[in-house]
Amino acid sequence: MSEKTEVIIRFDEVSFEYSAKKPILDEVSFTVRRGSKITLMGQNGSGKSTLFELITKKRTPAEGDIHFAPNLSVAIARQVIPRDQLEISVREFFQECFTEKIYNIDVRIDKILEVVNLHAPKEKLIKDFSGGQQARLLLASALIQNPDILLLDEPTNNLDKDGISHLKKFLIDYKKTVIVISHDADFLNAFTEGVLYLDVFTRKIEKYVGDYKDVVKEIVARVEKERRKNAQFEKHIQEKKDKANFFANKGGRMRILAKRMRESAQEAEESKVDVRREDKTIRKFDIDVKEHHVGEILRIHALSIMQGDKLSSRVADVSLTKNRHLLLTGPNGIGKSTLLNNLAHGTEQGAKISDGVRVGYYRQDFSMLDFDETVYDTLKKAMDREDEQMMRSLAAGFLITGELIYTKIGNLSEGQKGLVSFAQLALMRPNLLILDEPTNHINFRHLPIIAKALDQYKGAMVLVSHVSDFVNQIRIDETLELDKLREE
Repeated sequence: MSEKTEVIIRFDEVSFEYSAKKPILDEVSFTVRRGSKITLMGQNGSGKSTLFELITKKRTPAEGDIHFAPNLSVAIARQVIPRDQLEISVREFFQECFTEKIYNIDVRIDKILEVVNLHAPKEKLIKDFSGGQQARLLLASALIQNPDILLLDEPTNNLDKDGISHLKKFLIDYKKTVIVISHDADFLNAFTEGVLYLDVFTRKIEKYVGDYKDVVKEIVARVEKERRKNAQFEKHIQEKKDKANFFANKGGRMRILAKRMRESAQEAEESKVDVRREDKTIRKFDIDVKEHHVGEILRIHALSIMQGDKLSSRVADVSLTKNRHLLLTGPNGIGKSTLLNNLAHGTEQGAKISDGVRVGYYRQDFSMLDFDETVYDTLKKAMDREDEQMMRSLAAGFLITGELIYTKIGNLSEGQKGLVSFAQLALMRPNLLILDEPTNHINFRHLPIIAKALDQYKGAMVLVSHVSDFVNQIRIDETLELDKLREE
């Protein structure tokens, strides 16, 4: 067998569940060939990250088998750096990628950081890097292991345009097997050649050749074909039922014919196919303002940014009142997340939030949420006046239904944490929205709905996002390019 056609992973009727109430995979079968570049797609919470954990052997199937080629090595670049690794140094972070002591680890680190285009002193703590820099460290932590299979979980999150472009080129030239989870269709279409689609309803894997656009086209055609077929059955069923009723009223031997007509209608009913259900999208929503603040909401006359490894104060002149939207831009490492955190907590020396302003803050790492708290308690605390019916209705619009509302935040997928965060903001009704990369982890089907809600938001807003297609759907009244502001 040639290397290009060699099957290196085979799932054979694999089933997995966290509990009887939470099945994830149902008799899933598919193969992965050496050197292939595959996209893994599916709705938030459908089990994509779980599938990666099965491939890395972190979890084992409840039923079925997973077959690996001999001596196959697998490495994963996760969505976020675990909290318990934020306090360690770069050197320690990379050493933890290996089970044995690596004596030339510094040399390896230098080489791999060059690949991901990042300058990272080995003594620097992980927590001191920006979100975009941490994304590059995550990729480097997988690459330094030189695996046969590279698993990438939302690799473009937090990356700026240059970072995404660099990663895209790297993956186009990469010779080994890659499986990617991403909601960035344009990024995926640049290098992947096949799609594994995890259907959240059937819990099966559907395999497609081509990129995301090809998959959507094929699914739409299939749904339309199934609907047409069912329409024909419906017409046949109704005709048989009408004839059965007609003959039944005639009495005598006609009743036997009526019985046959009913049986024919029943056969047609049983022949109807289950029309493939598409992934659900969130409902349209608004982020209202409880009480409009009169006058200035946020005043900025200076901002602190990172210049190399040092803080630099830059002159700004921004006055946000209600219905004013500000976009902050700048490359990875300039300190945008730190800046937004300081703004939200009133600790940015050159900025002042007016008294009485209610702040809604969306952090890209979701650390504004209590991971030990349930979704129910998190949303309930966001309301001034408890209204369970309204809260549950709004939560359902964000696909938070059933047992999910009683799940701890820490047990949710990253995408589900994002939806809970938006539900929280909608219940909070803030005067000022501060949003740090709100597209991260969110299914791209939801993004136009979120963009519309932000576009129509009547309070003041400060936004950081590297996703231009998303930003272009939102009214932006002022843009500050942080790296072009003059020093104080």
